[in-house]
Amino acid sequence: MALANLLTEVRACRHCEAELPCGPRPVVQASSSARILVAGQAPGRRVHASGLPFDDASGDRLRNWLGVDREAFYDPQKFAILPMGFCYPGTGKSGDLPPRPECAPLWRRRLLAELPKLELVLAIGQYAIRWHLYDQGLGSRRDNLTQTVSRWREFWPHVLPMPHPSPRNNIWLKRNPWFEAEVVPELQQRVHLLLNR
Repeated sequence: MALANLLTEVRACRHCEAELPCGPRPVVQASSSARILVAGQAPGRRVHASGLPFDDASGDRLRNWLGVDREAFYDPQKFAILPMGFCYPGTGKSGDLPPRPECAPLWRRRLLAELPKLELVLAIGQYAIRWHLYDQGLGSRRDNLTQTVSRWREFWPHVLPMPHPSPRNNIWLKRNPWFEAEVVPELQQRVHLLLNR
């Protein structure tokens, strides 16, 4: 009940309303029984419109990496989806703006405290990696995203630092084929194990 009340509070949040070009629409998914946390950046324009997290090409690739279909992915009993910023922050010169900095301090610790069964955190992109690794004393802040992701076994099987699955990262994936060759099969195996316990 505490989580349901907290999610209601989150979805009614208007804290950053003046800074959001399309207005507030927090997009989250969670259940106290979820075993896997998807910690992304912030919703894009399409997700803002639909209200469904990862309802875009990034989501298609992410589900492929996880080895799950839409039905499993959108089951809050299995996956909690809590981006670093819950609302679409708008677009800048080179893509979407960063997550609003107010969001994580306001909500993140309170929400995670209501998710006692989490066994795997997917820290997607630099903002999620910073919070779920560096701010928890893991990894090195001096490392860039590629260096951190390449050291993924140091944090496995509890946290997996990942590149964003956006088509904007196609060049990164081509330059780093080891991610899909080595990391993705391990990820799929772990996800299958956690979802079928």
